[in-house]
Amino acid sequence: MEAIATSRVVPVQLPCRRQLSSLFANSSCIELRRYPCRGLVSIMHHPKLLRPVTASVQPQELSALGNESNVVPSKEILDLWRSVEAVCFDVDSTVCVDEGIDELAEFCGAGKAVAEWTARAMGGSVPFEEALAARLSLFKPSLSKVEEYLENRPPRLSPGIEELVKKLRANNIDVYLISGGFRQMINPVASILGIPRENIFANNLLFGNSGEFLGFDENEPTSRSGGKAKAVQQIRKGRLYKTMAMIGDGATDLEARKPGGADLFICYAGVQLREAVAAKADWLIFKFESLINSLD
Repeated sequence: MEAIATSRVVPVQLPCRRQLSSLFANSSCIELRRYPCRGLVSIMHHPKLLRPVTASVQPQELSALGNESNVVPSKEILDLWRSVEAVCFDVDSTVCVDEGIDELAEFCGAGKAVAEWTARAMGGSVPFEEALAARLSLFKPSLSKVEEYLENRPPRLSPGIEELVKKLRANNIDVYLISGGFRQMINPVASILGIPRENIFANNLLFGNSGEFLGFDENEPTSRSGGKAKAVQQIRKGRLYKTMAMIGDGATDLEARKPGGADLFICYAGVQLREAVAAKADWLIFKFESLINSLD
């Protein structure tokens, strides 16, 4: 993460009426950090020990995709998976069953409109930074509302994710969380899974001195299109990993598979099945047990 002193606020503007019509946890303390520039405050969430909630989800039907050859991995893909030194996970609809920004928006009374934007962003039809700014502009969450949300909505983990992360760590494979969501909501997830804060790449909400919403920090690589790929490339370059995998459900996760980034993209469709993304994955899974069992 770049130095906070250089951070620039990205204000968000409400789309015009014509645009809008056409487009359609618990917390023990909140640490306030004042920025050098007047009137800016950022929060970092420090949770209590949370009791995780493992959600019950209905796996997507394979028939929706037809007869996809990547559901059964080749020997080459299996060998690549077994040789990884680091695994990067998307958070929303992968590690957790919810889309964090959608849940926060619903809590603030703007769930439907924001969810429609999220679907477009994850499908790759609009630039991520455009979708992020537009979604936030629809409900402009205040500091107090975020605090209230964190206190009332503990993370809902996808079935099998805790076991998979434990298995990876037992095999000396490093785990990262790379998300277009917000650190304030992802920190509790990392605490549950035992993932260190320095292994989180995510966005950060910014607030004024009175707790009013100001925007988001654009210096975070995940705040724009191609950001997840950049984050993976930064991790690989800094840690000199020979082999890395990216696991997620969206187009922004697929982007991370490129030279200097992830060698392997595994599409997790246990929550959301995005056909265009699934078709291009090296391996399409519907349950994390598939990955756990292949490491035995």
